[in-house]
Amino acid sequence: MVDKARSQGRDMKQLLLELFTWWNGQTMGTRFFTWRKGTKVGEDQFGNIYYEGGTTTFGLPRRWVIYKGYADASTIPAGWHGWMHYRTDVPPSKEDYKAAEWQKPHRANATGTANAYRPQGSIAVAGERPRVTGDYDAWTPGN
Repeated sequence: MVDKARSQGRDMKQLLLELFTWWNGQTMGTRFFTWRKGTKVGEDQFGNIYYEGGTTTFGLPRRWVIYKGYADASTIPAGWHGWMHYRTDVPPSKEDYKAAEWQKPHRANATGTANAYRPQGSIAVAGERPRVTGDYDAWTPGN
């Protein structure tokens, strides 16, 4: 009985998220459009699902992704990015796509998180800013 109530609570939460947010997976409009016109093309290693169906105003096949969790375009790997932007007509799921040896593995954009890049001297980095060299002296309040 408790498990059924939890399941219904999760279903209700998902319904409300689809109704009122666009950044949590898909909206109701996207769900309906996908149901009507979408054909699943593939899925990436992050759980994002890619679809194709209908046509754009330019006559190209419409392509879209339903993100697993938070909608963040930086979670689309390079092979799928190329397919989404019409650089190739063959999706990575239909070919033996392998990244070139010089390509680094995909990393999501960390901006705004604790893992974001913070250069030396940033106020977000512990410690003191390095002393300026050369003919420039940094202004210090009270001097």
